[in-house]
Amino acid sequence: MLNLIWLNQSTIDFALLITGILISGVLFYVSFVSILEKEYRAARVSFLLSVILFIPLIFIYIYDFQFKEIVSNILLAFIVLPSLLLFLPIRPKVNGGFQIPKQKHDERDVMFSRNELKPETENFNIYYSNNPDKKDLDDKFREKPGLMSSVSTMYHPFSFASAHANLEVIETLKPIVDGIVNEQKINVNASEISNYIKIWSKKLGAHSVGITELKDYHLYSHKGRGDLYAKEINNKHKYAIAITIEMDHEMIQTAPKGPVVMESTQQYLNSGTIATQIAYFIRNLGYSARAHIDGNYELICPLVARDASLGEIGRMGLLMTPKLGPRVRIAVVTSDIPLIVSKPKDLTSIIDFCGICKKCADICPSRSISFNDRDNVDGVLRWKINSESCFTYWCTSGTDCGRCMAVCPYSHPNNFMHNFIRWGINNSYIFRRFALYMDDLFYGRKPKSGNLPSWIDI
Repeated sequence: MLNLIWLNQSTIDFALLITGILISGVLFYVSFVSILEKEYRAARVSFLLSVILFIPLIFIYIYDFQFKEIVSNILLAFIVLPSLLLFLPIRPKVNGGFQIPKQKHDERDVMFSRNELKPETENFNIYYSNNPDKKDLDDKFREKPGLMSSVSTMYHPFSFASAHANLEVIETLKPIVDGIVNEQKINVNASEISNYIKIWSKKLGAHSVGITELKDYHLYSHKGRGDLYAKEINNKHKYAIAITIEMDHEMIQTAPKGPVVMESTQQYLNSGTIATQIAYFIRNLGYSARAHIDGNYELICPLVARDASLGEIGRMGLLMTPKLGPRVRIAVVTSDIPLIVSKPKDLTSIIDFCGICKKCADICPSRSISFNDRDNVDGVLRWKINSESCFTYWCTSGTDCGRCMAVCPYSHPNNFMHNFIRWGINNSYIFRRFALYMDDLFYGRKPKSGNLPSWIDI
């Protein structure tokens, strides 16, 4: 007899029926959630699968036919055994974990800094005299309309005007990222004040908060923007508080259209506001503190956030958080107030998933994201994007693109369904590969940009 283990035929038939009901129920739930998320392809696929998978199972339960015993045993084994395999905690070590950068980055080399250089000025001439290899590359983006230009390909008057408004308010924060420290110092308990800052930051709107010791490689070597251009950075703070803010899923799904730059700048503003508040708070307690916000950094936020256990650096060069992927904006506060460093988390599953996924590289309009494995860049094993071609596309579209963020499987909404999948990805090497296949099936390998929300499309 081929009956599975010790089960009789009627029990196997009933097990198949229950399995069919469970699978169909889960897929109906996925379809319902997908409709709420306006992911209509995923809704259609999950509904069709629920019907297609349920029909043969109910047929086997109801009807007798030749070789029914063999078919039902094979079918039940085919369903149960792979399902169990998916959830086994198989976590092979990811080769080449995080490696400490051996040298500081100079903010003058960042594309935003190079974009601010004006032809025929002293800073322009000095920079390209020292970096002649970058001149031809940068001339290409200077030929394009530019970020939020009215003649860019994705120009949308209302979303662009909103983004400009966000950036103008951020400008008002820059003079107060640092300030006078209260002469009367209040003694604090490191554990209590760390907990206070984390909880308060989340009440202010932060998605996640982490603390790390400020490392030398976190800091830029020189300022690359504003009045302090070319000034050597000398930050002696002991700790860094990293804050992430969620970017709205529906807005990011429109990438590279106007709403993406509107949402991106909005969350730069929100993260900067929280960081500035925290810095003010710490200075009021009698300790030095500086907020690092959009356009006024002394450090590399993703590296700080990574060391504060908020995520890993993924294929697209952005911080990949466990629950939102790259769909976050980051701000940092550095300080000498006593704090407790966040416990390290094993997030190497993110690196493994980025290694096999490559959806961001497939979708990138400028082909700026590598399809290759991580490579040794300046002594560090990592993925390196082509920042020049990426920024040139930004200057063509007028937005900060965001297609890579929009299609990343980690960027799905933060709800039970997607968090269960994220748990499976973290738990199992096998589940990661299955999840990627299913993501391609449900959402497409190269999903289309979402439509503008109706309130924006006016």
